[in-house]
Amino acid sequence: MTNYRSLTGFFSTRLLVTARLLLLTLPLMTAQAQGLRPSSALRLSDPAASTGAAGREAPSGQRQADFIVAVVNSEPITNSEVRTKLVRTEQQILQQGAAMPPRKELVRQLLERLISDKAQLQMALASGVRVDDNAVEAAVQGVARQNQITVDELRRRLKTDGIDFNQFRSELRDELLVSRLRQREVESRVTVTEQDIDRFLRDQQGKSGLATEPSSLALNLAEILVAVPEKATPDQVAALQAKAQQVMDRARSGADFAALANEFSSSPTRSNGGQMGLRNADRYPPLFVEATQALQTGGLAGPVRSAAGFHVLKVVEKRQAGMPDAAITQTHARHILLRITPELSEAAAVAKLAGFKKRILAGQADFATLARESSEDGSAKEGGDLGWANPGMFVPEFEKVMNSLAPNQISDPLVSRFGVHLLQVLERRETQLTQREQREMARNALREKKQEEAYTAWAQEIRGRAYVEYRDPPQ
Repeated sequence: MTNYRSLTGFFSTRLLVTARLLLLTLPLMTAQAQGLRPSSALRLSDPAASTGAAGREAPSGQRQADFIVAVVNSEPITNSEVRTKLVRTEQQILQQGAAMPPRKELVRQLLERLISDKAQLQMALASGVRVDDNAVEAAVQGVARQNQITVDELRRRLKTDGIDFNQFRSELRDELLVSRLRQREVESRVTVTEQDIDRFLRDQQGKSGLATEPSSLALNLAEILVAVPEKATPDQVAALQAKAQQVMDRARSGADFAALANEFSSSPTRSNGGQMGLRNADRYPPLFVEATQALQTGGLAGPVRSAAGFHVLKVVEKRQAGMPDAAITQTHARHILLRITPELSEAAAVAKLAGFKKRILAGQADFATLARESSEDGSAKEGGDLGWANPGMFVPEFEKVMNSLAPNQISDPLVSRFGVHLLQVLERRETQLTQREQREMARNALREKKQEEAYTAWAQEIRGRAYVEYRDPPQ
């Protein structure tokens, strides 16, 4: 199962930039480059919960003819490109409840990002990096899966948001090209020494309590979003606020938060009990961080108002960024993997594994035997047994389903970037990390930090070498 296990966890700085609205969730890197742990999930907005940032755009009759705002090594960047990025970025900022920066400053930052992206893409093409159509199609399917929608629904939502699907595919292809160049030029050169690990552990031991700086604090928050439509009347807003308060009261009374999220939340995180995942606090909306900063694990906050609606928040986990608690929950699971091929479509693989599950539950087949006969993973010879796994050792789409299962429960067929799985949790246990495991965790935290620093330096170098001519300022 070596393809699934990794503690690398590299989160690309480029993919965390707010301006790259469409590309935040893509599992575009290879297993070696990304450690199979992509960054936080993109939330494709449902039209019913749209924040209406696009409404700030001038009516079409008032738009000026398109023009060039900058030239990067002879390739132009147009005013319409900047405007498109601006609208998408403003939508995301509003949905996250973050403070909107001055538009002039935001436009400047977006233009610089477009210049940097174009320079990197030019280098990727000049270096002979290529991406075939199959890789782009896999990326499209990956976006749909991580947003828990079909590709057809993805097309519909993009169209509703005014985004051309072919342009969306083109942007994915560009991201793949640059990602592969970055893997070749940057990520493979990063090393972490034993002395680095010793120094890191000493620094961690010297800190008491939890850090207060967002960049030094890791949070896992769960949310329940009671969405407020864009053109809601004051009475509707008041009714929705009262509904959110009722949800908050039930949570405080001891009701299961995951069940409440599944029943009331309009957020895509509802299927995961509302959990948004462990990440540095500065990667959460500031509104969420401020509302929960004084809370301990298990604490509740809200309702908190954002442009998207009213949020009820729960602190699932809070700890020093980069280092896990000494005690962790391990899961012992097994699975059957069918890989997608021209001969076996995703739908056919899902149907086949659904048949396996039905036979197992009826007592007509044994899970381990089916795994040995049919699984296309290295664990097949062990009956699909994955052994004891620490948190973060599997790709998110696999681990999310695994964490939702009770011992002895079998999942429905689930799709990951590797194929389609049938998963069974055998048992769970609480255990203390060994010294070796803590050192490995420290190694991964350091590698992530060094890779981000190396990428930032590389991106600045590419930008510095590019010839950039500024034309008329964006309108």
